[in-house]
Amino acid sequence: MKEIVGKNVFLTGGSSGIGLSTARLLAAAGANVVIFARHERGLEAALVQIESRRASAAQRFACRSLDVADRERVSAVMAEAVQSLGAPDILINNVGRALPRHFEDVTFEQFDETMKTNLYGAWNTISVLVPHMKAGGGTIVNVSSMAGFIGVFGYTDYCASKFAVVGLSEALRQELRCYGITVAVLCPPDTDTPGLANEDAAKPAETKAVSAGARLMQPDDVARALIRGIERGTFMIVPGGEGKLAWSMKRHLPALVDMIMRRGIRQAQK
Repeated sequence: MKEIVGKNVFLTGGSSGIGLSTARLLAAAGANVVIFARHERGLEAALVQIESRRASAAQRFACRSLDVADRERVSAVMAEAVQSLGAPDILINNVGRALPRHFEDVTFEQFDETMKTNLYGAWNTISVLVPHMKAGGGTIVNVSSMAGFIGVFGYTDYCASKFAVVGLSEALRQELRCYGITVAVLCPPDTDTPGLANEDAAKPAETKAVSAGARLMQPDDVARALIRGIERGTFMIVPGGEGKLAWSMKRHLPALVDMIMRRGIRQAQK
């Protein structure tokens, strides 16, 4: 991980799940890591884990409480972090939430909050930090999902937000290349995180049927794939063999993907 040593990494959603796993691995690789999340208690516990993985005494670690959906708060917190620690070489937007429900049960308030968290949250941090990154270049990774390229029953608001994250990333990739800023998007499959446990409790029967039999990935494996993608300059980072197969099938055999999903939905509805 020679590309990581000494780099400044800003990572939102860094107190648990994929974010925390990524932060620990980056610390072990020699990066300076700042994590952002809403709850201070979780941040402080996560920071202890991250610091324990340091590769050298020269590394710097910090945490900041932040709701990325709050534009004014993002501006203030990120400006202070840049002033204290320097501009990020790597920005990882990892915040996301999902509440799977039938479309007619998704209130406008839920839809609005999902978009503000998953899409606006990434927009807010990028728009604040890009001016600081232009001078030195770097990498931006936006965390989407396999539900960012495959529409999934029960995830209408979530898919809308995560498809948008992929589109945002593609457009940014074109605009920021001239500044030496690489843009990537991570699309993990179901991963064993606290967030997924909450999702599973709310999933409609059809949603459970569609994902039945899919292999659950571990956060550390997703984090390793993310870091490999950064090092290789990969745009679409899809962890795991099943995820890569789904991505290929969606691109080349979309009708087959739809048929497989419809079969599971019909069985559940019977």
